[in-house]
Amino acid sequence: MNVDHRIDLLAELGAYCLSADPAWLTAQRKAHAANGWFTPEFITLAVRGIAAEYLQRDKLRAWTAKYGVGEGPPDPRTVGLTMAGNIPLVGFHDCLSVFLSGHRQLIKPSAKDDILIRHLVQHLATLEPAVAEKIAFAERLAGCDAYIATGSNNSARYFEYYFARYPHIIRRNRTSVAWLTGEESLQELDALADDVYQYFGLGCRNVTQLYVPENYDFLSLLQAFRKYNYLSQLSKYKHNYDYQLTLLILNKKAYMSNESILLTEDGSPFSPISVLNYRYYRPGEPLPPPVSGNDPDIQCVVGSTGLAAGTLPGPVIPFGRAQQPRLEDYADGVDTLQFLKSLP
Repeated sequence: MNVDHRIDLLAELGAYCLSADPAWLTAQRKAHAANGWFTPEFITLAVRGIAAEYLQRDKLRAWTAKYGVGEGPPDPRTVGLTMAGNIPLVGFHDCLSVFLSGHRQLIKPSAKDDILIRHLVQHLATLEPAVAEKIAFAERLAGCDAYIATGSNNSARYFEYYFARYPHIIRRNRTSVAWLTGEESLQELDALADDVYQYFGLGCRNVTQLYVPENYDFLSLLQAFRKYNYLSQLSKYKHNYDYQLTLLILNKKAYMSNESILLTEDGSPFSPISVLNYRYYRPGEPLPPPVSGNDPDIQCVVGSTGLAAGTLPGPVIPFGRAQQPRLEDYADGVDTLQFLKSLP
């Protein structure tokens, strides 16, 4: 399989992702039954994002051309993938990258997200039987030449210890923040709600903390966020909301709510499910680490495309785009395809 053939197969997989094939719909229902956080709405969101951003023939060709990916390495390696399971198909980009690079891969999926990835790989193998020689699954990774592992900060220490002798990418807990000026339009606040609520805030690209100017008026924001108030009808989410509300009350901590999310002033960029932290800033003061580019806990910064040039260092993701990563938006900023291309 040369790169053109692999790209053609992935483009066919993209069409399958958007289809109403009975086997695919059954797999999605099974994934929801196995993990209550994988609602049909958010499974569909993840699948459509993958199909639109990752599995388009022109995008794949342009992406691989930058790296000179062709026939594949003369001596393919076996890459072990340990996948996370916080949102549907969160490890798909790694699988895609290894497949396009021409290396073999051994996947250990998360128990929370085991069904969808297996089904898509199985379908890929029906399109091209040779895929079965390139992608396999295992309960335990051993004997690989390189590793890409994603997990919590605790599991990352484990990964660092066991994979230290091999080329590796180890990913830890990350989250995202948003920078508000107070001049956002209602449309921008509406889009920001997507960055906060999609996947229940469980993704590393979800906004879990806001930076707002002093004397910021939260009324419009809370009103815009009401578009997701229906989530409070879901028992798993409501349980978290009630629990976090109880903690805030018992600790006598000030909060605001629109009945589906709790806003509280907190310096941590990480917040529990159903809670959104915020922090005030004064214009002209030094930028805090989460938005200055000096915080390893931050995956991306969301803000208005109308921000004055130089307000924030580095790229700012427009409101509503946090959970729509492109092929080039590498987790933790580590270029996965370059890593794979450089394997000895």
